[in-house]
Amino acid sequence: MTWIDYTRLPPSAGGYSDLFFDFLENSPDTRPFYRLNFRENSSFEHIIREQQERVRDRSVLATVLREQNERYGASARSFDNISSLENPTTLAVVTGQQVGVFGGPFYTALKTLTTIKLTARLKEKYPLFSFVPVFWLEGEDHDFEEIHHAEVIDASGALSRLEYLPGGVLPERNPGPVGEIRFDASIGATITALQNALQPSEYTAPLIRDVQSCYAEGTTFNEAFARWINRLFPDDGIVFLSANHPSLKRSANHPSLKRLLSPLFLREIAEYPASSQIVIGQSAELEKTYHAQVKPKSVNLFLFHKGGRYPIEPREHDFSLRGTRHFLDPAALAAIAAETPELLSPNVILRPLAQDTLLPTVAYVAGPSEIAYHAQLSPLYAHFGIPQPLLYPRASVTVVEERVQRVLEKYGLQLEELFGDSSALTARIVEQISEVKVDDLFQRTTKGIHALLNELRFGLKELDPTLLGALENATSKIDINLGVLKEKSLSAQKRRNETAVRQIERAVGSVLPGGILQERQVNVAYFLNKYGPDFMKWLAGEVDITGFKHQVLSL
Repeated sequence: MTWIDYTRLPPSAGGYSDLFFDFLENSPDTRPFYRLNFRENSSFEHIIREQQERVRDRSVLATVLREQNERYGASARSFDNISSLENPTTLAVVTGQQVGVFGGPFYTALKTLTTIKLTARLKEKYPLFSFVPVFWLEGEDHDFEEIHHAEVIDASGALSRLEYLPGGVLPERNPGPVGEIRFDASIGATITALQNALQPSEYTAPLIRDVQSCYAEGTTFNEAFARWINRLFPDDGIVFLSANHPSLKRSANHPSLKRLLSPLFLREIAEYPASSQIVIGQSAELEKTYHAQVKPKSVNLFLFHKGGRYPIEPREHDFSLRGTRHFLDPAALAAIAAETPELLSPNVILRPLAQDTLLPTVAYVAGPSEIAYHAQLSPLYAHFGIPQPLLYPRASVTVVEERVQRVLEKYGLQLEELFGDSSALTARIVEQISEVKVDDLFQRTTKGIHALLNELRFGLKELDPTLLGALENATSKIDINLGVLKEKSLSAQKRRNETAVRQIERAVGSVLPGGILQERQVNVAYFLNKYGPDFMKWLAGEVDITGFKHQVLSL
């Protein structure tokens, strides 16, 4: 196992920022934007006290969670955890993610694993309290293109993109909350594409059966996603939560999470643009040193309307739904928030506050981008009187397979070199193993030619200085032609060493597929297909959530 500081990884490959780097180090520059420090016991103790003092309706929460998790194939331990949430001494360790096909990128598993491990650590450290891992299903988003695909590394070592297209086409209109979209028969083609992309192994058939059981025709994105994560972590008691609970529409008396959020929605509507102004003010301070990740809206809510999810925008005397001809006067919008709040949906600014209104959240396990945008939200939490949880960085991991390790050993490379300029690395290795050293050869030749041309320059200067211009032109053409010849020579060298080139390229493609960190590109199905279900047990045993650097694990 190796640790690599985040600053030594390509920034574009992992969504990193200076704000994230400084957050990890608790830099004085970041302290005005984060009230709690994940490295300090006192911060954990502070948020535990705050959550103990806050009164919330835990019975409605538990009732809805039981109904939801029955559909998600939850274990008995999950239901024990739901019952525990009814107790005022139980706190939640929360993470969340969009409900991407097959679980989305590998970091979904890493966020879940970090949440499980942090829960266990807190249980041990604070035995007077109970802690429960909760996964917030971000299924209210309406951006279908962000969640309809997954990627695996195929048998040739290339990235293979797998897409789910309902009816074979990408929806053109606003589809509403993607978590409630039900898979049609086209999901079969997506699963077949997954099977065809994976290199056949003894684990392929059972893996595909597991995927088919979760991603079945008629199942929603939310249900399939939660079932799949439960397959990956069957014994850890994860509790899944979707704030958008369709069964609530059956009866006005049915327990409703959105009804618990009604006061938050009403205040957002009544006081607009107060939330926006608070976040803009915080963002202005943040941008003196860093960058602002997200932009607030005048009203930070969407409305579900005719199957779509539309932003609510204020006009002079009423409100409109962007992209429609639907208008609401203030009284009508307030009535929706009070009487049918399930029609409303928070945007990225208000979603964390909705989450922490419902849950007694002690810590939120976040990725780099989430940590960055939470820097804009502290005063908004204070405005609404909601305890802002501690932010805990998710584990970040690259899995180095044995074939990659063999390449490193064969060419005497350090792992970090694979995260650099791949073209330069390939050229250096080819030069290193070639009998003819092209760089040295052309460097010596160019130096010798320039020495002779300098001698010629002195002679021409004495003979006729007007000839020096012609000499410079000739020198320039010689340099250009030598450069072209060198590139041709390097290409010929690569062709003679194509095995080495292919090995280096595949090694780079394994740890940095498509130029992006493995955890942000590759779906966990790739590893399960090669190493079987024990891969998840191995991963759980190897991942350290206390290093706060990028962890490299050799498999």
